[in-house]
Amino acid sequence: MVQKTVQRRVGVRGRGIHTGQDVTVHIGPAEVNGGIVFRRVDLVDRRELRPDISNVGDLVRCTTLANGDVRINTVEHLLSAVAGLEIDNLLVEIDGEEPPVLDGSAKEYANLIQQAGIVEQGGERKEFVLAQPICVSEGKRTIIAVPHDGLRISCTSADDRDLHTQHLSVDITPESYVSQIAPARTFTIYEEVEGLLKMGKIRGGSLDSAIVIKGDKILSKEPLRFRDEFVRHKILDIIGDLTLLGVPLRAHIIAVRPGHALNAKFVRELRRRMDEQKVGDGAQPKGNSTAEEETPMNIRQILNLIPHRYPFLLVDRVLEISENRLLALKNVSINEQFFTGHFPGRPVFPGVLQIEAMAQAAGIMVMNHAGMAGKLAFFMSCDRVKFRRIVEPGDQLHIEVKLLRQRAKKVAVVDGQCRVGRQIASSAELMFIMADDAVDY
Repeated sequence: MVQKTVQRRVGVRGRGIHTGQDVTVHIGPAEVNGGIVFRRVDLVDRRELRPDISNVGDLVRCTTLANGDVRINTVEHLLSAVAGLEIDNLLVEIDGEEPPVLDGSAKEYANLIQQAGIVEQGGERKEFVLAQPICVSEGKRTIIAVPHDGLRISCTSADDRDLHTQHLSVDITPESYVSQIAPARTFTIYEEVEGLLKMGKIRGGSLDSAIVIKGDKILSKEPLRFRDEFVRHKILDIIGDLTLLGVPLRAHIIAVRPGHALNAKFVRELRRRMDEQKVGDGAQPKGNSTAEEETPMNIRQILNLIPHRYPFLLVDRVLEISENRLLALKNVSINEQFFTGHFPGRPVFPGVLQIEAMAQAAGIMVMNHAGMAGKLAFFMSCDRVKFRRIVEPGDQLHIEVKLLRQRAKKVAVVDGQCRVGRQIASSAELMFIMADDAVDY
């Protein structure tokens, strides 16, 4: 299968369900392997965010993308339509913090995508084919995934009083998504409305954009669109939250009382399993990629791209590389010379070297582009630096960098993250300038 984008730029205006603010969203074409990009056009620097599990913020009644002080709330309905219609590359321009809720479903977003026209691109569509079962749970809530040729979702929805229990199992295709899932509207329990308002939520909510359940009564501006509309909307949310994995999933998902927090926990486990399949048993998690795409970059190839040498080379192997993303590995050994002084009796991998490892990984990604031969990537600045976990000898540091923006192959800004297992150790936004020999500051 080939990748898809939209043919032209189209937009819609409406009110955010949680912020209550009027906002305009435009969707438009993006290049092959560009992925899904949200651009905050209301900000001076037009900051961009990608739907990735590493960028997840608030998960209370919505899925929020966050990078430092920049947020985009309630992205799940728009992303659900994008995934349901199998769009791989898309630029989403938004002039506020939250896409419009519209009628509370994904139907109008699906219509918008179809209005823009869906076109095939040259690049091959990558997928993660689940090889072994996965299970995550929180109390009465559970999500299980088992291998399956395609995407099937079997979901059971119920509130804490075990009222309005609904079940549905559906194979997700563009056709089934548009007819059976996209029109299902969001809903809430009447008794929870006051608490949500006190939390600063649903300030733009109304019966025009949501269904309210009051006991055994249904409050809605129109009749239910499906007898089991609630469980269909839960499936809609799962499809939207699955985009945080970064690639489409092939599996059968069995979900009981899912919600955004559990969906995100499930995607984190999928990401961990995807990394394990990629570097552990040699399974191909992303469809029928070529041998060249699946081959990691070894240390000799790394040495050909960047000038760093012992004792300052902090990338041992590249696990994945594309035009806009790179995943690398650093094995942290007690033999590292800096452990002698950092710190005696309690060796800790320095945070500044984690930033340097991100910078080197970014340099590899940028210098791997065509036309960059003979140039060097000089580290210019870092912003939004956070350290969340101590890194010690014996740890494996997974270094992930994503290209945020680039100007004329001279200046590049990347988002970087170091992880140990599923835990984020550090993150930062880095800027580089590409030059032949040296840079005048």
